[in-house]
Amino acid sequence: MSNANLTNDVWVIIFRFLTDRDDIYTGNEVKTRKFVEAVLWMLRSGAQWRLLPENRGKWNSIFKRFDRWGKKGIWDSMFKHFSNDPDMENIMVDSTVVRAHACSAGAVQKEGEENDQALGRSKGGFSTKIHILVDALGNPLKFILTSGQSADVTQAIPLLSGHQADNALLDKAYDADDVINFLERCSIVPVIPPKSNRKEPRGYDKHLYKERHLVECFIGKLKQFRRIFSRFDKTSINYLHFIYFASALIWLR
Repeated sequence: MSNANLTNDVWVIIFRFLTDRDDIYTGNEVKTRKFVEAVLWMLRSGAQWRLLPENRGKWNSIFKRFDRWGKKGIWDSMFKHFSNDPDMENIMVDSTVVRAHACSAGAVQKEGEENDQALGRSKGGFSTKIHILVDALGNPLKFILTSGQSADVTQAIPLLSGHQADNALLDKAYDADDVINFLERCSIVPVIPPKSNRKEPRGYDKHLYKERHLVECFIGKLKQFRRIFSRFDKTSINYLHFIYFASALIWLR
């Protein structure tokens, strides 16, 4: 089976979630599955919407429905629904930079909305940074998008807020007093290597820290979806919706 199609077992689980929503139409299961698999094809291929194969549906109709579901919170809710049983012994934070194609720039600014589309400029072009929180098994819990040049540490507390765990495994980019104090106030043990220029060196559990590779493994899984590996979407919210969908599928593996 193509990796741009859902297995029957996975589809049954997704469709059960969708039918519990009363704000979208799912009366025709065949057409609903065709639509979701069309979005999956876009997620896997990273192609332009106009290049969606005709047998997948009319590209403009698929895009409008994808956008409409996003505004209703379907993709976000799908991700939260399937990530509702995490292993909170450890939590890990990391980030990854993705190159943004030139076509991702130029989003139309609507009245009353900010035009911050999480795009940064550098000598290499546009880029976006995905800040990620995962559980002890390396499964995703939360995402924040920023411009590519944003420092990792700026999003540590926003990512960690609202989550409780025994330990927090972070690399030395997050070795900041604000982050460590926040974790200690939350009764979470910080497992963070100290920076070489820290005036007061700290100890940390080096053996436990080895588990941090799981967040990097998740990033590798996420970037197997070509629409995540490189950003083509003009709006950060639509890009985030693709991330939510991909992450929900990773939870269902």
